[in-house]
Amino acid sequence: MPESWLFPTVLLCLYGFFSNCRPLEPFLTAFLLGPDKNLTETQVINEIYPFWTYSYLVLLIPAFLATDYLRYKPLLILQAGSFIVTYAMIVKVQSVTAMQLLEFFFGLATATDIAYYSYIYSVVDQAHYQKVTGFCRSITLLGSSIGSLLGQVLVSAAQVPLQYLGIITLSFACIAFLTPWFLPMPAKSLFFHHKDLHKQENGSSASPTESEGDSLECKVPLNSEDHGGRDEKRRSGLAEVLRLLWVDFLQSYSSSTLLSWSLWWALSTCGYFQVVNYVQPLWEKILPSKEFQIYNGYVETISTLLGKSNIRMVTF
Repeated sequence: MPESWLFPTVLLCLYGFFSNCRPLEPFLTAFLLGPDKNLTETQVINEIYPFWTYSYLVLLIPAFLATDYLRYKPLLILQAGSFIVTYAMIVKVQSVTAMQLLEFFFGLATATDIAYYSYIYSVVDQAHYQKVTGFCRSITLLGSSIGSLLGQVLVSAAQVPLQYLGIITLSFACIAFLTPWFLPMPAKSLFFHHKDLHKQENGSSASPTESEGDSLECKVPLNSEDHGGRDEKRRSGLAEVLRLLWVDFLQSYSSSTLLSWSLWWALSTCGYFQVVNYVQPLWEKILPSKEFQIYNGYVETISTLLGKSNIRMVTF
């Protein structure tokens, strides 16, 4: 039925749009160096921004495992809450230590992006994967581009102070926080929870198609009703998950094509993060925002829209 994929996809798109609509983001460095925060360039570049990079790196694998174990939805709520904490602190706090804590929460929010991009595959049929992937990935980039454009228009045309952009961004984060609560809770995940619904309901074996799909996914029950060996089964279940992760890793990267694509993706993502993190200080060095009208929002809008077209070409 259409509603089986439409309802969660619409909710997830709303969440993706509002959580990525951040009018302050193109002007973050100017905001931190300006009179509102009065931080130095050395503090921002050397002491504050690296906290996001390393927090993201450290939290990425735990976030992946927690996403699968908790079945996506709780991690989406955690991500939405982390965005609220991040932008509430941007508006309120002043010290370098508080800004470093802020960057940790932003690292947590970005590390849990995997929950957003994997949730939809646990609640829709495989026939809709390509469609929902295109919608979800495109809407995040659309939200980012509209946020950047809105920020630039407010700064250039309405002379809105950057502090107000932070409040608007926080408001969008609060709207985004509401949507994950209404998402259906997935009954299965890739590694920790995989329930054969036909077998559970009818007591019969799965269809050939399902059995063939299940061979690619592990089935590790962690909620056994055998009270005598529950702890042992949980420990063995976790060990089995880790073993299967390792087996899948070896099997997947035995493909030279997949290995090349993954290396390209990892390097390009690292390069993109480095550019995003440090291009604003470079712009600030060339044309200080205290002396010139800056157009960071337009640049990031165009950059994101070009990325959107590339994503749609890949997914469709």
